[in-house]
Amino acid sequence: MIHIALTTGEPAGIGPEISQKAAQEFLSQHTDVSVHLIADESLLSSVGQTGHERLFVKRCDLAAPVTAGQLNVLNAPYVLQTLDIAIDGCLSGEFQAMVTAPVQKSVISDSGVMFSGHTEYLAEKCKIDLVVMMLCGKPIFESNLLPDQLRVALTTTHIPLQKVSAAITTELIEKTIEIVWQDLKNKFGIKDPSIFVTGLNPHAGESGHMGLEERDVIAPAIEHMKQKNYRVSGPYPGDTIFSPDKLKSADVILAMYHDQGLAPFKFATFGEGVNVTLGLPIIRTSVDHGTALGIAGKGQADSSSMLAALNVAYQMVKAKGS
Repeated sequence: MIHIALTTGEPAGIGPEISQKAAQEFLSQHTDVSVHLIADESLLSSVGQTGHERLFVKRCDLAAPVTAGQLNVLNAPYVLQTLDIAIDGCLSGEFQAMVTAPVQKSVISDSGVMFSGHTEYLAEKCKIDLVVMMLCGKPIFESNLLPDQLRVALTTTHIPLQKVSAAITTELIEKTIEIVWQDLKNKFGIKDPSIFVTGLNPHAGESGHMGLEERDVIAPAIEHMKQKNYRVSGPYPGDTIFSPDKLKSADVILAMYHDQGLAPFKFATFGEGVNVTLGLPIIRTSVDHGTALGIAGKGQADSSSMLAALNVAYQMVKAKGS
């Protein structure tokens, strides 16, 4: 039996609602898995009455009552505690994977904890120097020109745009390519992944006329990894790398910064995208959207991304074990 931990995220957001709804649908699709909701039971409705013997609640107590849509800094430690329970459970073998609902970075930071996102928090807790944020999802457009799965990984994640150039080094790109390649092979079952790498500047630097990062940093990293027999190519301009011919040939596109990769990805996969943290000793997936405070508690939240996140985690456990 596979056991998946599901953290329900910011308690005032849509996380508890979509977690419970998606978990029930997910369990109806698979008979060899259990889901463990990590939450305060007051946030969940009728878990015991839904009839699912493989849906459990792992209790984590709120610090203060919750009003849907209204953030409360007192509950920031609760959010982090749900993550810690899931991480510890995965490291100990209690869970084979963890799936996370969205959190509100700002309220956690306001509580006095430096928090830039799940990805960085997981890396710190697992004592890993570098992890990679990758999103994957099925395009919502019906077209035989598009791949069944679109994957986009990021060289840098949640940093200001003005700091991206300085953050990108040849060493960082090489380590990122290695992590992406290893996890696509070992956790996704892709025998020899093909990685397409973007440039940083318009037209991938236009032979040095629009920037030197491609010539001095990105291209040397790609060439070095080619020499080590990684199937990697680029740098490609950011405005053409998402063309159908490249999407068909690449198992993953490695973008240099957050919006370069995720803006086109979310346009193509909206509602179906899944966030995967690569490079961890554990399996972690998440939704590709935020807390949606404006619709929290109104029964309007779409749980399709959470359902997709559960399915990707399940598939990764299967691939890893095969």
